[in-house]
Amino acid sequence: MQWLGRSEQAIAAYQDAYQAEPGHAECARAIAWLHAQAKRWRDSESWYERALESEPEHADTWFNLGYAREQGGRLVEAEQALARAKALNPNHDRAWYGLGMVRAHLGDHAAAAEALTEAARLQPMNGVAWYALGMAHHHCNRPDKVEEVIDHVLSHDPQTAKRLIQDAQRSDLAHLVADL
Repeated sequence: MQWLGRSEQAIAAYQDAYQAEPGHAECARAIAWLHAQAKRWRDSESWYERALESEPEHADTWFNLGYAREQGGRLVEAEQALARAKALNPNHDRAWYGLGMVRAHLGDHAAAAEALTEAARLQPMNGVAWYALGMAHHHCNRPDKVEEVIDHVLSHDPQTAKRLIQDAQRSDLAHLVADL
């Protein structure tokens, strides 16, 4: 039902199912996801919280709660949820990435770099994570670390390396990308 452009009917059906079986985490997650698709972040957050009442150790739900909170502008609360997700699943690369991005938005670039380092380790070919890591190092005034990130990204994503060179104001490294 939800894939046919009938998200409101899908929400109603899932809510009926949730009423019939209160605490059903899968129904709560489905409702939360549908609200997130509609960018109703507070509703999404509320339903992810309901899912966690039944399954408090579900790392993906903590991640999704963190994402909904971040999108809704609740950065401190997003940081808490994302930290919980990565604590429950230390290999949850998206939780590490999200945590790094939230910390960067909060202005804590050193903590952002720590989280993004782990995200990049878990996803060594993910140019987006490496770019964010490079920018976190840039904001921490760590030019040697920025250069290390650029060296890594060059091998598999030269466009991202080019963008990082530009955005981190590293014109001294422009020679590394031919068309810069």
